Formats: sequence, C-alpha cells, structure tokens
Amino acid sequence: MSNPAPEAPSLFDDGAPAMRQASMVFREILSLMGDFDRVLQAHLNVNSTDLEAMELLIERGPLSPTELAHGLGISTAATTLVIDRLEKVGHVGREAHPSDRRSVRVVPTVASVSATFAAIRPLIFGVDAVLDDFTVSEREAIESYLSKVAGVYREVIDQSHPAH
Repeated sequence: MSNPAPEAPSLFDDGAPAMRQASMVFREILSLMGDFDRVLQAHLNVNSTDLEAMELLIERGPLSPTELAHGLGISTAATTLVIDRLEKVGHVGREAHPSDRRSVRVVPTVASVSATFAAIRPLIFGVDAVLDDFTVSEREAIESYLSKVAGVYREVIDQSHPAH
C-alpha cells in the first residue's frame, strides 16, 4: 500500500493572514475570465494574441500595424503574422490611411465586431444586472472595492516594469 503524495505547499504558507472570502471569489473570477477568453477564442477561431489584437482594434478603432504592435507588446514582424491570420478568417481588413497614403490601417470588419459583441453581450449585461440586487450604498461599496482592486493591479504592474 503506497502512501498518498504529500500536499503541495500553499503559496500563502508564509505566515500571512488567510485570504478573505471576497479575495478568494475575486481569484475565482479571474480564473473564469481566462476560461471565458478560451471559449471566445474558440468561438471566433483565433488564438490569445489574435483575440487581444481584436480587442485593441474594437476598443481603439483602426490602428497602424506599428500601433497594433505597440499595443500588443510584440514585434512588427509578429504583428504582421497576427494581421494575416485575422484577415484570413475575416476579422480584419487593411485600408489606406486617410491622411498618409504611404501607410495602412488595420480595421476590424463589421461582421467580426458583431460576432464578438454577440458572444460577449450575455456576459456584459448579466454581470451588470447582478448589481440590481444591491442597494445604492451597497453598489457604491462594490464600486469602491473594485476601483481599489484595479488600483492595486496598476500599482503592481507599474512596479514590475523595468526602468526605461
């Protein structure tokens, strides 16, 4: 009879106080967001980088390949491959820049934007509708909490960037 494998040490076994339930639920939400991204990638027939490119184009509008590369944090050569893949499956097109004839812009197709919004609309409106279950003061507390969590994320990200 073999002994069961020892439990892996917890990331938080350093004497720090236990995480509050809200923090554990927030971690679960982050995990579910990753799961939803994978579902969306499959629905749209793209990989994670391509999905990120689509999100940037939908949020910011048409971008030059260089602007898209900066937004993605990848090289312009890698961005060309992303654009080619997205164009092949009908998510983007290339068009002449309106004020610089020498350059092009990458533009999301209307059909792609519609398909993306159709896929995410139930999540967006479902999450927003959850707030209807709370009083105004409870919603204000939730908004304050989430704003502060976003601030912690920004702070940790800013501190993690190497000095330029």
